[in-house]
Amino acid sequence: MDLKNHIEKKISRLNRLARNLWWTWNQDAQDLFEDLSPRAWQNLYHNAVAVLHELSDTELRARLRDKELSDRVESVLLQFENYLDDSETWALSNAKDLAENPVAYFSAEFGFHETLPIAAGGLGMLAGDHAKSASDLGLGFVGISLFYREGYFQQSINKDNWQTEYYSLLDPNNLPLDPLLDDEGEPVVCEVEIADESVQFRVWIVNVGRCPVYLIDADLKVNKQHFRDLTKCVYGGDNLTRIMQEILLGVGGVRLLRRLDIAPSIFHMNEGHAAFLVLELIREQIEIGNSFQEAFQKAKNQCLFTTHTPVPAGHDRFTPALMDYAARHFCDQLKVSANELLALGRVDPSNPNEDFCMTILALKAARAANGVSELHGSVSREMWRCLYPEDAASKVPIGHITNGIHLAGWMKGTARKYWRHKLERVRPNADWSKELVKPDFWALAEDSSFISDEEIWSLRYRLRRELIEFARRRLYAHNNIFEASNFIKFDHLLNPDALTIGFARRFATYKRASLIFEQYENIVRIVNDLRLPVQFVFAGKAHPKDDEGKRLIQKIIHLSKHSELKNHLVFLENYDVHVARQMVSGCDIWLNNPRRPLEASGTSGMKTTVHGCLNMSILDGWWREGFDGTNGFAIGGDMNPEDAEEQDRLDSENLYNVLCNEVIPCFYDRDVNGIPRAWIEKIRRAMATLAVEYDTTRMVRDYTKKYYLHE
Repeated sequence: MDLKNHIEKKISRLNRLARNLWWTWNQDAQDLFEDLSPRAWQNLYHNAVAVLHELSDTELRARLRDKELSDRVESVLLQFENYLDDSETWALSNAKDLAENPVAYFSAEFGFHETLPIAAGGLGMLAGDHAKSASDLGLGFVGISLFYREGYFQQSINKDNWQTEYYSLLDPNNLPLDPLLDDEGEPVVCEVEIADESVQFRVWIVNVGRCPVYLIDADLKVNKQHFRDLTKCVYGGDNLTRIMQEILLGVGGVRLLRRLDIAPSIFHMNEGHAAFLVLELIREQIEIGNSFQEAFQKAKNQCLFTTHTPVPAGHDRFTPALMDYAARHFCDQLKVSANELLALGRVDPSNPNEDFCMTILALKAARAANGVSELHGSVSREMWRCLYPEDAASKVPIGHITNGIHLAGWMKGTARKYWRHKLERVRPNADWSKELVKPDFWALAEDSSFISDEEIWSLRYRLRRELIEFARRRLYAHNNIFEASNFIKFDHLLNPDALTIGFARRFATYKRASLIFEQYENIVRIVNDLRLPVQFVFAGKAHPKDDEGKRLIQKIIHLSKHSELKNHLVFLENYDVHVARQMVSGCDIWLNNPRRPLEASGTSGMKTTVHGCLNMSILDGWWREGFDGTNGFAIGGDMNPEDAEEQDRLDSENLYNVLCNEVIPCFYDRDVNGIPRAWIEKIRRAMATLAVEYDTTRMVRDYTKKYYLHE
């Protein structure tokens, strides 16, 4: 092959790579795209597709004539192609049947990377990590969701410190996704009935390593505007929008799979948003001659339901009138009356005033159901025992599989390079991506001959410095527009030597973002102790309609600007995956203080471990299982009072006591060389006990063995 054709082929392969999210968890690939255009990489949300669009064909051809760059590109492409072609995956040995009949995973949101902001929070991040680990394991897996053309909102803080929202139109041509085309090269178009009208949709494919995720897009000219807007914003609009979105997701997703001749072995509903898929499965069975009861049972045998919401108010409910308007066509399709249809989503089928609940539909129509931590499983069994009145709560058929995170995807580049280098020193020929998720690798963290205290402490300083400089740049950029020259000396903001406590997540009120500041005078005293400095970095978004959450943000920003906590507390605006990665890597303590037991699992704290950041958390969700007394800090015990005000009071006191009596003394207990040996021992224990156990590799294996392969 001559050089010109060789370069053209390499460019084609490079474009294919850019449109596969595998690069989001491969450091060599990210470094390559960054070097092609550092400014574009920085300014365009680390988007490989956008970077390639910044380079003209002429420039790219010219640069690929440089042997060093060409060799780097070839090395990355070979890693990518070998990954796709790997014939020695876990699933090939343990779940071969799923290759032909894959898992169909339905989720109203998927969080993959800052490049593609179509997720609102932890539910979507969990779905994205599930897909990445399914790919790593070689599992037969397809995802179904919606393509929100304006994504989730961008956050701006106004002069009153109040969150405001704005939206940016996503351009599919500049994103790591492809249109789904038919054999003639035309977009595949399917349709679904909503409110007695036909709604058409096209589809985009997000390639997540080996696994495709299909995004339904109703923004077609043939549709009325209110139907086109169903795929406009994540969780946008009112309850009418929500029920229509959920019909589009559930029914449309099944019809898309049929159009593609994909015959799933199981339909996995990630939350109740997708539960209308059950009605489409029933319709299919009735259409071939089964009775409703036969059709219902056949549909049930194909479905798995995962619930993430431990409070009744968090489950989607639709009034009978709304169901009659948006979903009355199901009655004709299923050959049932309106009351019989509504009964599928009611605790009491005979109560005409009870709303239709998507979670109840999913629980009734799934062969198995699970919560996302041990405690959440117990809470869910108690919450839904009303559906099983003859059973004790312990017998309610809801199990649990504790969530995890995709380890490689959440590692900051600094940590990825660091741990890969450490692995190469002890196992020169090992496959980094596979070794990373093995317990014996992280067990080495407790071996001082593998990594010394001094090395861990050096890594911690480097990551803390990177967070602080990131915070300074971001705060300057966001505050300079207000000409706030007297607000903060940005170049001196935050102290690289200080114990740095991070809090970043959705600002739902039950997460109690401001709890630590209820002990205001004590916290002021702590942060002003020059011998043992402490500082706080906060970030997060409140739902656009959640004024209480916005008030919490306003309170924290006000404290950061106009109180004695100024210079010791910052709030980073417009929280996203990129900000999260900076914080989970750079903070020393990850603070989590939800009102127990309302944190179903929580995953943000799992992302800290490999960076040497320790958790300080209420014993709720995953931390109740992960904490062993040596690998972090617990706020209070394994119990909680029933009264919310009393719980808040006790948790505030316990939080302050743990911070003062355990965290700060341990962090600042230094030997003659300035090394906090006891603190680093906790870091080692956290890495050895938490890194692999709370990875989605373990989680997806659990789902496969417990549910996907279970008849």
